[in-house]
Amino acid sequence: MKKPLIVLTGPTAVGKTDLSISLAKKINGEIISADSMQVYKNMDIGTAKIKKEEMEGIKHYLVDEFEPDEEFNINIFQQRSKKYMGEIYNIDKVPMLVGGTGFYIQSILYDIDFTKSLEDNEYRKRLSAIGELKGNAYLHSLLRKVDSQSADNIHPNNVKRVIRALEYFFQTKSPISVHNKEQSEKQSPYNYIYFVLNMDREKLYERINQRIDIMMDEGLVEEVKNLKDMGYSRELVSMKGLGYKEIIEYLEGECTLDQAVYKLKRDTRHFAKRQLTWFRREKNVTWINVDEFNGKKEILEHMLKMIEDKQIMI
Repeated sequence: MKKPLIVLTGPTAVGKTDLSISLAKKINGEIISADSMQVYKNMDIGTAKIKKEEMEGIKHYLVDEFEPDEEFNINIFQQRSKKYMGEIYNIDKVPMLVGGTGFYIQSILYDIDFTKSLEDNEYRKRLSAIGELKGNAYLHSLLRKVDSQSADNIHPNNVKRVIRALEYFFQTKSPISVHNKEQSEKQSPYNYIYFVLNMDREKLYERINQRIDIMMDEGLVEEVKNLKDMGYSRELVSMKGLGYKEIIEYLEGECTLDQAVYKLKRDTRHFAKRQLTWFRREKNVTWINVDEFNGKKEILEHMLKMIEDKQIMI
């Protein structure tokens, strides 16, 4: 009998956090964050990290577990998530993957095997140095020469994934896109339902803009300044995240604050668009258009009915 798994995802600012708490209460669930940034300590405002009081007693994993200069990647996410899922099953609860990082979700859903290539720190350092010297676009052009499909799917500014794809090709002489396709065609070891929240594009973009205004009011600039004062440099993967790299540019005199906020809003909207593109390529997803419902209660009732209809909890 396959074990149950609930996935709740969607683009940034669509309303995943609030709904996930209500759903977890109804199904006796605990939440594993499928977010590449909320895992870092002291990075709260820019990641829109859930606050302790917002959790309403629902246990969360992979939130506030790593320092900003500690390594956190897809391999570590998968290993930790599997460990936590085992603990959740052992107490007869249901794990819920909640977050917007599609590749993280995919790694669990299809138990993707990452053992074919180990991390090559020297080669990775060489690629990072090339990126620093010649820019993200040049690094992305190297990927396009060896793996055009990955180049189409990975944004040039997602340097971490660009380097990972180049590293994989360097080690195996095979495109990582081929490997990922093979892995995604595996049958999932879980009895799962994969909810993707969505809403009208203009409404979503307005929510993104409002969220960033709130972040600024809550002290995003001070948060980034504190991180810099603690010794965390802009070269860290964590500090290259949305909301951090833009404010660093302002703090280091490369742009005005208005320009930084404009860029953050624009890049976050672009990020949301790329998230939706990813989810549309995924198989067996259940789309939830929040505009078609009269509030959270109706959405929750609909989701619970689908979980029952698909017999996820048996």
